[in-house]
Amino acid sequence: MSGESPFTIVGNLTADPELKFTQGGVPMARFTIASTPRTYDKNTGQWVDGTALFMRCTAWREMAEHVAETLTRGMRVIATGNLTQHNWKTDQGENRSMLGLDVQEVGPSLRFATAKVTRAQRANGGAADGGRAADPWSTATPGLAPAAAPMSGGFAEEPPF
Repeated sequence: MSGESPFTIVGNLTADPELKFTQGGVPMARFTIASTPRTYDKNTGQWVDGTALFMRCTAWREMAEHVAETLTRGMRVIATGNLTQHNWKTDQGENRSMLGLDVQEVGPSLRFATAKVTRAQRANGGAADGGRAADPWSTATPGLAPAAAPMSGGFAEEPPF
């Protein structure tokens, strides 16, 4: 979409995500990711921390519930979404603003950890992907006939792109 500001951040959660619900009952999870750059100082032979970036993040609906169930304080995560600017006036009449991240995707970083992923079930009994292919690695598109069978060498006659 045009007009959006895509952004990806890698860092650690500063606290457990907070799961709340809007007046309409829509789940919303808020959490903060701290990302601190590190550089190696050749003179001292030490790693030096730079200035930390604290990004306030919001996830919505089923993802919000998954975030609240899965992620905890201190976990290293990767989040991507759209930057949003929040503007308000203080009680003293001063204008304030803050950048936030409207999260589209989030998950644990596997750089220093391992994770076991389980597919979430929807309330109607179907998989969270809307009942599409049961195999998460499948390239089949629901409702379309499968592609031509590969030739004997294991490769299709035409490249897939």
